[in-house]
Amino acid sequence: MAMQLTEDQESIRETVERVCLEFEDDYWLEHDESGDFPEEFYRAMADGGWLGIAMPEEFGGAGLGVTEASIMMHTVAKTRGAMSAASAIHMNIFGPHAITVFGNQEQKERWIPDLIAGEYKSCFGVTEPNSGLNTANLQTRAERTNSGWVINGRKIWTSTAQVASKILLIARTTPQEDCAKPIDGLSLFFTDLDRNFCDVRRIPKMGRKAVDSNEIFIDGLHVKEEDLIGEEGKGFRYLLHSLNPERILVGVEAIGIGQQALERASQYARDRVVFNRPIGQNQGIQHPLAECWMELEAAQLMAMHAAKLYDAGEECGAHANSAKYLGGEAGFKACTQAIMTHGGMGYAKEYHVERLLREVMISRIAPVSPQMILNYISERVLELPRSY
Repeated sequence: MAMQLTEDQESIRETVERVCLEFEDDYWLEHDESGDFPEEFYRAMADGGWLGIAMPEEFGGAGLGVTEASIMMHTVAKTRGAMSAASAIHMNIFGPHAITVFGNQEQKERWIPDLIAGEYKSCFGVTEPNSGLNTANLQTRAERTNSGWVINGRKIWTSTAQVASKILLIARTTPQEDCAKPIDGLSLFFTDLDRNFCDVRRIPKMGRKAVDSNEIFIDGLHVKEEDLIGEEGKGFRYLLHSLNPERILVGVEAIGIGQQALERASQYARDRVVFNRPIGQNQGIQHPLAECWMELEAAQLMAMHAAKLYDAGEECGAHANSAKYLGGEAGFKACTQAIMTHGGMGYAKEYHVERLLREVMISRIAPVSPQMILNYISERVLELPRSY
């Protein structure tokens, strides 16, 4: 571990690791091939109370911070399940943040205990086909009725929608041209994913098949007044509060996957004998793996520093974005080097490193691209002029 943990934090790491190690390589390979959601793993984490690690104690959560959530998600990703395991529970860790901060008491009592218990799964409906990272340009509309809203529109890359019964959904309630700022007029809802009005279509993709990604076509979805989170028109601002925790968590997940790949590669390099010597005796094998170790450790220090800043209520945008960037890059490099260390066998599913490479790619792409993070650091930290 790249930082000194407290006794309680070390207990979290050890306990989560024990749960994860119950699910071996064959389990994750089978789900990677079948595309079935890892329900048994999800239930084990829910039964252990881990889905509520960062939720308020009064609703059954542990009331801990992003630091402890990061330790947990890093541990999950570092064990055999990698991103498939992390993504199965990821939404439950950062997604309800807007509810716990901006939801009213009745909403918290109605939703949070069931989220913690894993009684229902939720998905996150934000990204749209024609908006990308330009969230202010969302086209999904919510029209007022006597009892709430009717929503029409499309969402894309919505994870777990095949198995979810709830959706955290952002939609425009006031036309952009009538708003003082582009980010105004967007409202946030937590409501039923009613299949009668939502056509959920799975997107075939290169990795993490066990945790589905989807495009959702919303046609006349009725949402009750009591399912609006906070004030109408302030939904985008509410989402901003969850962006830094999400970036930190994605960063530590990528680091965990990279460290798992590094462990597998190092073991293979010790065991594989060619020309009467282990290939790990060759500096051409040793040095790239050593570089990966250093970069992963450095990325983890940044991520945990960002988490501590967040938990202390201090500004952490630059550090959270850096954690996501450094974690994604280091994790990808380690997984690539793991395949190269295995040689031809790295391309074979039985050694699992090809699965890790396919899954760690997500951490480079989402939830924000490396280039946008570089733009952020350039403008916010170095005070250079905006480039876009």
